[in-house]
Amino acid sequence: MADPSSYRPRPGEIPDSPGVYRFRDDHRRVIYVGKAKSLRQRLSSYFQDLAGLHPRTATMVTTAASVEWTVVSTEVEALQLEYSWIKEYEPRFNVKYRDDKSYPSLAVTMNEEIPRVQVMRGPKRRGVRYFGPYAHAWAIRETVDLLLRVFPVRTCSAGVFKRARQVGRPCLLGYIDKCSAPCTGRISPEDHRALAEEFCDFMAGRTGAYLRRLEERMRQAAEDMEYERAARLRDDIEALRSAMEKNAVVLSDATDADLIAVAEDDLEAAVQIFHVRGGRVRGQRGWITDRVENLDTAGLVEHALQQLYGDESGDTVPREVLVPAVPDPAEPVVAWLTERRGAGVSLRIPQRGDKKDLMATVRRNASHALALHKTKRASDLTTRSRALEEIAEALGLDSAPLRIECFDISHLQGEDVVGSMVVLEDGLARKSEYRRFQIKGFTGQDDVRAMHEVVSRRFSRYLREKERTGEWAGQEPDAPRGGGVAPREEDGRPKRFAYPPQLVVVDGGAPQVAAARRAMDELGIDDVAVCGLAKRLEEVWLAGEPDPVILPRSSEALYLLQRARDEAHRFAIRYQRGKRSRALRTGPLDTVPGLGETRRKALLKHFGSLKRLRAATVEEICEVPGVGRRTAEAVAASLAADAPAGPAVNTATGEIIEN
Repeated sequence: MADPSSYRPRPGEIPDSPGVYRFRDDHRRVIYVGKAKSLRQRLSSYFQDLAGLHPRTATMVTTAASVEWTVVSTEVEALQLEYSWIKEYEPRFNVKYRDDKSYPSLAVTMNEEIPRVQVMRGPKRRGVRYFGPYAHAWAIRETVDLLLRVFPVRTCSAGVFKRARQVGRPCLLGYIDKCSAPCTGRISPEDHRALAEEFCDFMAGRTGAYLRRLEERMRQAAEDMEYERAARLRDDIEALRSAMEKNAVVLSDATDADLIAVAEDDLEAAVQIFHVRGGRVRGQRGWITDRVENLDTAGLVEHALQQLYGDESGDTVPREVLVPAVPDPAEPVVAWLTERRGAGVSLRIPQRGDKKDLMATVRRNASHALALHKTKRASDLTTRSRALEEIAEALGLDSAPLRIECFDISHLQGEDVVGSMVVLEDGLARKSEYRRFQIKGFTGQDDVRAMHEVVSRRFSRYLREKERTGEWAGQEPDAPRGGGVAPREEDGRPKRFAYPPQLVVVDGGAPQVAAARRAMDELGIDDVAVCGLAKRLEEVWLAGEPDPVILPRSSEALYLLQRARDEAHRFAIRYQRGKRSRALRTGPLDTVPGLGETRRKALLKHFGSLKRLRAATVEEICEVPGVGRRTAEAVAASLAADAPAGPAVNTATGEIIEN
């Protein structure tokens, strides 16, 4: 680990101008590339006290052994040079988006004498027109098959084309009129290129004018009584409309935009891009990246823009780019995009209307992609085994923790305090053994005290189950004790809380860990390890230790602990919200004897509101399934006694419930 002061530039050495800088390690490898409006201000920020730096930044500057910089004229040049160097050196501390899969595109090889339409993956080639990317190759082939009726462009490989030229006979597509057969001279190279240009125009979204021309030609053919030609044009129009229907219309016809959304956590980020051309979603792609830099959402967006458009030019850069956060400053990025396109580009956050709704859809796709990525990692047996071994090594356990229980506390400003317990066995969630705790007797934002109570209740129950099954007395688990046999699950396990964990994880830092450890010490539990995972920096805290354990950012152990913590948090939030919604009273129906929740809901659903129910007669109330006359009379009496002067009030929270 290097001392940053050993390679800190001398005062006055760093110029106060735009530029790009590189940090190198002791092997002269570039480990980080950055850009700055003022190199002096930016580089000086790296050489402050390490305690004031973000942990990832501190790791980078202590790994580096030297720093160098290059001065440029403008921030736009700095942006371009930064992208070029990141692509060239692939620094380990820079965000690098990687495709979560290989996306196919529809390519038209306009760089060839006889252009060809094909499905293409991999890096883009100069002179080739690309459309997409698409989610599936079969979707491209279906679209092309429909369009070949109207635009019979060549789709065969170079070998097939050469062989057809030699024998003077077209392939099958030429015989069924889905290829204009330039191989046999049926169409000249110039006319075939014009046909390929029309195909590209249609795929680029300029569909309305072409369809109108075809419709006019169809009507003219019908007037001239050329009915066969009119029928063919009619079928061509239907084929084009079928191809267009495969891409849903989401925005106005003139919209030419890319929508970029980001879903992120402390370790990784997922980016989803929807390509909208002519108001239709023409393609979609997604990336995953590790959070190796201390970047906010705007920073992640800026890197995504660099990777997305760094090698693009012309119409492949859209007129409008919609993002969840605009980089600061935005002017250099907009100028760079404008330079790439050769025309003006708008970079903004959608605020209302269809574009905002579509951005929400892209954001949901990004969240799903991130969750799916984590699930794939978690479901791999080798990965789970490595994660458990890493946890045992980091925490000093004798063996891998095959059962992990994670606890979390949730409340709403100190009210409705609840706790949750989730269980991971062999690294996988065992939802049948999740438990939730209602914490009564105190209010306030005292998570430490609540954690102590939850852990105490969980292990008190464990001791009671253990004693009841005979294990506490050293007997066999199924031996009779107290006149009975220990209850068992179908798989032979002790029921409920009688199966102990090897590791307890709490959501929080040192105070929560100390509370959980104290609760187990009070019960005499000394064979269960305890740790806590703090949200802010993903630090692992152990009981009695002054400093946290810092797991490597890419370790599978940290992924597993984070997944357990997030699941406990989700389970606690769900219980707390459900408990709060149940506190919303429906008024006088709660006091009707014999009227349970199911029939209360049936009454409200049938009449729509308490106001209509109050105006109903006993006979009308009896029409609700499951409600007899005696219950109907009790409901009517309770509603009549209730004052109808105003809306009902939730006595627990003071919230107003409209009738």
